[in-house]
Amino acid sequence: MKALAAFLLAGSFCLVSAQPDPFLGRWDFTIAPQRADWLGIGEKDGALDIWFQPTGGNVYRVKDYKFDGSHLTLQLQSATSKNPGLVWDLDFAGGTLTGMQMHGDDHVALTGVRAPDLKRSPPAAWTDPQPLFNGRNLEGWEPIGTAASHWTVRDGELVNEAHGANLRTTRTFDDFQLHIEVNCPADGNSGIYLRGRYEVQVEYEPLSKNPPERAMGSIYGFLAPAVVLPRKPGQWETFDITLVGRTVTVTRNGVLTLDHKEIPGITGGALDANEGEPGPFYLQGDHTGGLRFRNIRVAVTQALHK
Repeated sequence: MKALAAFLLAGSFCLVSAQPDPFLGRWDFTIAPQRADWLGIGEKDGALDIWFQPTGGNVYRVKDYKFDGSHLTLQLQSATSKNPGLVWDLDFAGGTLTGMQMHGDDHVALTGVRAPDLKRSPPAAWTDPQPLFNGRNLEGWEPIGTAASHWTVRDGELVNEAHGANLRTTRTFDDFQLHIEVNCPADGNSGIYLRGRYEVQVEYEPLSKNPPERAMGSIYGFLAPAVVLPRKPGQWETFDITLVGRTVTVTRNGVLTLDHKEIPGITGGALDANEGEPGPFYLQGDHTGGLRFRNIRVAVTQALHK
């Protein structure tokens, strides 16, 4: 966690400073529908400091790489007796990173674009909050992908009855203030995705399973809450989330837990890596069932209200 925090400070500098090396910075890769990866490349002690966010799971440091100044090879997963390993070969050209992903005989072309800064001021005013969930049916929401959907409405609540499809809004959003109430059972795991790219973690798995940056209320893998709140499995809790550009503020159960923190990049379940574009909210249903949501409301800027 300390190593990641050090990189994030350096990475912020790389986004706005002259590039001493064209590979340095943060890179977004949209590889296929619902398949998006992220690379953060900085410098530390004369060597590259590389972090990789795969399509699933959490961001991690890449220690096995080769770099000759014009070509970068990343060993993202080591080969085993059952797995040929995962390798990226990358070159810088025309402001992008291009190359190939190799997983045994499976080769996929790669194109990475620089992640946008998304540095902007909060709006002068927000619209009045509008409901995203009407408490009666799934109007305004749709399942994602081909997995069976177990989302239903019961007693004015949005309920995921079992492991299955994720659920997204049909509307998309740029900057916003979101209010949502969550009831997560013991051993439950879900997430609230902002613009379909950044996960606010919702979980009550055993304490030993998740480090702080992947625990309840974190920006999954990147930002740990500044305050550890009492666990309340099976009880209603509130999240109030403001996102302006890539700056996030989270208040949980009335307590400020993330205060104007920069989200470095997409998290593991991102629908795409198009960080400069509006995106939907989505709720994870592909981990566990038993999650319940209610009183989902959003305020947006007047100019961007759709």
